[in-house]
Amino acid sequence: MKRKRDSADAATMSAFADDGDSSSGAEFEVFLSFRGPDTRLNFTDSLCHSLVKAGIRVFRDNEEIRQGEKIGDELLHAIRSSKIYLPIFSRDYASSMWCLRELAHMVECSSKAEDKMILPIFYDVDPNDVKLKTRLYLDALERHEEKFDHDVPQWKEALTEVARIRGLALKDKGHGEIINTIVDEVLTKLTKRRRNLPEHLLGIDDQVEAIMDLLNEGSQDVRYVVIHGMGGIGKTTLASAVFNRISNKFEGYSFLSDVRESAQHGRIVDLQKQLLLDILGTSIEIHNSVDVGINIISERFRNKKVLVVLDDVDQGDQLSKLARKSDWFGLGSKIIITTRDINFLPIKEEGEENSRNQGRSKEFKIYEMAEMDSSYALKLFSQHALGMDSPPPQYEDISLKITKKTGGLPLALEVVGSSLFGKSRTIWKDTLKKLDSVPKQEVFGKLKISFDMLDPAQREIFLDIACYFVGKEIFRPYYKWKASGYFPKSEVLVLTRMSLIKIIETNKLWMHDQLRDLGREIVRREDIDVPGKRSRLWLPKVALDVVRMKEGTDNVVALRLTGGSKVYNFTSEEFSKLPNLRFLELEGGNLVGDFKNCLSKLTWLSWSDCPSELNATNLCLEKLAVLELSGSDITEDWAGWKQFLVSENLKVIHIARCPSLKRTPDFSKCENLKRLVLRGCSTSLVVDGSLSKLEHLKHLTIAGAPWLGSNHSDLFRTLLLGSNHSDLFAVPSALGGLRSLSTLEIKETHVGELHHSIGEMTRLKYLSLSSRSLTTLPDSIGKLKFLLELDLRGTGITELPHSIGDLKMLTKMNLFGAPMKMLPNSIGGLESLIELNLEYTRIIELPACIGNLKRLEILHLSGTALRVLPKTIGMLENLKRLEASCCQNLEGEIPSEIGGLCCLRTINLSWSNIRRLPATMNQLSHLQQLHLVGCHGLEQIPELPVSLKELEFPPHLLWTAPDLSYLTTLVNLHITGRTPQSLEFIRGFPKIEWIEELSSLERLEVIMRDVTFPPINLATLSRLRVLKITCVEPRSLMGLPSSLEELCLFDVKWPMERSLFSNLTNLSSLELRNCRLREVEFDDVLGQQPVKLRSLGVTSSELLERLSMPTLKGLQRLIVYNYPGPTEIQGVEKLESLESLVILHSCLRRLPDLSELKKLSRLSLLYCPLQNLPDLRLQDTCRLTVIGCGISPGFDGNYKEWKETYGHGGDVMNSQL
Repeated sequence: MKRKRDSADAATMSAFADDGDSSSGAEFEVFLSFRGPDTRLNFTDSLCHSLVKAGIRVFRDNEEIRQGEKIGDELLHAIRSSKIYLPIFSRDYASSMWCLRELAHMVECSSKAEDKMILPIFYDVDPNDVKLKTRLYLDALERHEEKFDHDVPQWKEALTEVARIRGLALKDKGHGEIINTIVDEVLTKLTKRRRNLPEHLLGIDDQVEAIMDLLNEGSQDVRYVVIHGMGGIGKTTLASAVFNRISNKFEGYSFLSDVRESAQHGRIVDLQKQLLLDILGTSIEIHNSVDVGINIISERFRNKKVLVVLDDVDQGDQLSKLARKSDWFGLGSKIIITTRDINFLPIKEEGEENSRNQGRSKEFKIYEMAEMDSSYALKLFSQHALGMDSPPPQYEDISLKITKKTGGLPLALEVVGSSLFGKSRTIWKDTLKKLDSVPKQEVFGKLKISFDMLDPAQREIFLDIACYFVGKEIFRPYYKWKASGYFPKSEVLVLTRMSLIKIIETNKLWMHDQLRDLGREIVRREDIDVPGKRSRLWLPKVALDVVRMKEGTDNVVALRLTGGSKVYNFTSEEFSKLPNLRFLELEGGNLVGDFKNCLSKLTWLSWSDCPSELNATNLCLEKLAVLELSGSDITEDWAGWKQFLVSENLKVIHIARCPSLKRTPDFSKCENLKRLVLRGCSTSLVVDGSLSKLEHLKHLTIAGAPWLGSNHSDLFRTLLLGSNHSDLFAVPSALGGLRSLSTLEIKETHVGELHHSIGEMTRLKYLSLSSRSLTTLPDSIGKLKFLLELDLRGTGITELPHSIGDLKMLTKMNLFGAPMKMLPNSIGGLESLIELNLEYTRIIELPACIGNLKRLEILHLSGTALRVLPKTIGMLENLKRLEASCCQNLEGEIPSEIGGLCCLRTINLSWSNIRRLPATMNQLSHLQQLHLVGCHGLEQIPELPVSLKELEFPPHLLWTAPDLSYLTTLVNLHITGRTPQSLEFIRGFPKIEWIEELSSLERLEVIMRDVTFPPINLATLSRLRVLKITCVEPRSLMGLPSSLEELCLFDVKWPMERSLFSNLTNLSSLELRNCRLREVEFDDVLGQQPVKLRSLGVTSSELLERLSMPTLKGLQRLIVYNYPGPTEIQGVEKLESLESLVILHSCLRRLPDLSELKKLSRLSLLYCPLQNLPDLRLQDTCRLTVIGCGISPGFDGNYKEWKETYGHGGDVMNSQL
């Protein structure tokens, strides 16, 4: 392996450049359901536009695609593929049969998938209306009963279930306010929180499997797993790998990093807020009270299955405030803790009796990290030190010795190895001698060897990052370091090459907590006894004591006064003790007195919650390079402007969340300003005309202003000529002054026109505009020769100018949701374009010149009106991904030229009307995914490339499909959709025998209603974990593999035999759907073979008359749906491990005695003609839901008596629905 140092260096250097937005996402993210006449022309339009502006893929229900009385394939696909459902309840919502059917499907989908959620919006109704407690919706449902009597009960259930979800009510709130809240919640829910992992991961697979065993993922108990070991051994990496693997299997998940660090700074409340935000998807105010946070966490998570990682915990107090008890969390929740020391855990000693922690100890499963295996250690060291997997002969001996001296610590191997890359053997030998003098277990000494190799400037930057800038965007300290006389680009490059820091995600600085602690320990050892003699004070309490006690010295260069500083007035006398202060971070408080000759060397000032009345005088910050002000009521007349904006060295101004700021200050004295961000200020913010004089400005962001006021500066009269402001005039010369600008972002504004003088910004690299009012771009856009990214998501642009083809360096163009119908022929001139997003535009045709985009790798066409793909698409020699789903107008044959796309990995043509795929498909040697779901017009499948790993196609093709047994690398195969009706298809059996040969298959779905398959033996598929299959005749399944974990059988008409299940020792979930049997005796069918079975479902089985439950002791979840059988279900009372019982739409009249089900935590009875409720004696943690029951005249009195005796808070009981 050759070390990728060049690419890493390029990434480091690019971090100093201004960056733009990027987008990616699923096919649909949000489904909007509403009654058009009620809300379409006002609230819904505005909401949809705001969601699209935010880069969210929205499917907006449209009456035009509703045909007949059934939900069509397009609507079904949109509902199933969306992650978030937004039903907008208006007064006539329930009068629409379509709305109700959509809602029922939303409820069904969200109940089956943990990654989907419903966020109800109560437009002009009250939740009680939707709960059917008033006549508003009940009257509408009664009218529906005449025609849809079988559907109405399901609609009632859906309405009442959704109404119980915490939603958003308009009431007296303005549309803008509620829309912003909705967009924020949706964005939070859609945010992907995968953890970044190191590039070189060696020997981690076995560790992950060990943690998985301890978690016992399939169990329903709340499990605490503790990963412990010395710093730098890889605890966080292991926890991150596990988190990435399983997080999508939980209702909510959160990874809280650096718990120890946050606790030291008094930020436990912040961690509680983050935990609530991650899992609930919304911010919750806990009033800076840890106790309030504890109460909310314990209440809100009680019924949620969550995954929580607490990284770097070192005190029991931290754990008790975030995840103290297992009963805070729902069944199946998992808590992972990483720590260097487990002594704080309440673990019961062996043989200990009657301890106050008895029973608690069982919750902690301990995993101790061992040193890295010597072979992996040598490989990791060699990768960093030599750029290869193993050392050459002349370096083998010394590499082995250094590897051994590092003690098998991955961090030390990486840091020491990186510090030796390209160094002479003499330096290698010197390093080995230094390691010889360090005790094996002393990580500090080993890592400090690399620190000692740095020059003075590199050491200062390393210490700055360790104390203040971990997790911060690199541009923030960059100008501070430059103002201090350093050369940050080269210094940071050295630090990254030595693996002392990394630059991750959106150009953020990252440092291993062990290296962070190293830097802080170095500072602490500057003077162990007297903090005022150290260079940096990052702990607020320590820093506050030094300032208030006037113990500062000229050694102090950086100070953080946050948290407790809010109530203090800091005097000039206190700061006079700190003559060399260069970095100051304040939160609240005030500066009081004459500051002449104070803070004269300050290069960085960050002040949140700064006072609207500044009490300092003569505060002349002539060396200030970075100014950050946020969360304040400052105005344009604030006294601080005249004292802060006087420095010719000022490079960065960041003003955020200052709603009282209606006009920006005069920037004329900040002539060297490089970066200006104005975010979340007044909705009528006016930008001062002095901005146009900032000749050196490189980055300008203006966001969070829904509209631009009528008193704009000349700059904005030129740049953003609003369509609603016809009285504005243009001053072309205004833009000419911003010739250094490389990034321009204007978001959440009503931009109406982009002035032609934009072309004078010849250094612009990133341009992002977001406004539905923006309909055209000027021809001068073509003059932006260095433009790399053009983001026009959610704009109203109807056409691109011809000059767009002159953007020879453009790599990414995003036109998502723009209403354009055609691309100009000049588009072929974008010779550097890598990604083109045309999703949900109105494009009907791609020009032939699209084939000239030789570097294009990703082409997004989903949701367009495209009719054909041009033959020249075969000229896109670097294309890797073609997304063209939901293109309803895409018909005919895919051009054979597509076979020439040798780099293509993904093709998605789902829900299009294509008829043929070319024979050249088998030439796509790198194709891994082919999606053809919903392509009902497709006539046949040609020979496919053997590289495929995922294949989806509609079931009618099984009658004409060739033998696909050669697809031996196929992992997922999905053949689902409506049953073919034409006679030529229903003659004979579908061809499926080739499936037996797909040895790599892990997931198989073959679903067609009421189709009998020929005999097939799937026992050969030794990797198969999930099987969903139509099984009219169970004997046609001649064998199933023991690896199977989830099995769903559709349309069973003939009795099942025990032999079918005898081999399924790993089966955890079984469902019978649309079962056509009259009797199911699970004991006869299952016996005791599937010992791991945890979930059992019988749904939509209208003919079933007798249902007898198995005696499986491990069964935890049972759901019976749409079961019109007899009055009771036999055997439920014997399921001693049962935790969840859901019975809905059945003819159940009696419940057995469930008092022995001690573990029952959820009992839901919906729309059953119950005559009584037995003596259930539910546990305190059990939640009871009774809806739509009580048809019997005697039920009401019995119900009231039962409720008074056994009901408790949290139950939902309404027998009148």
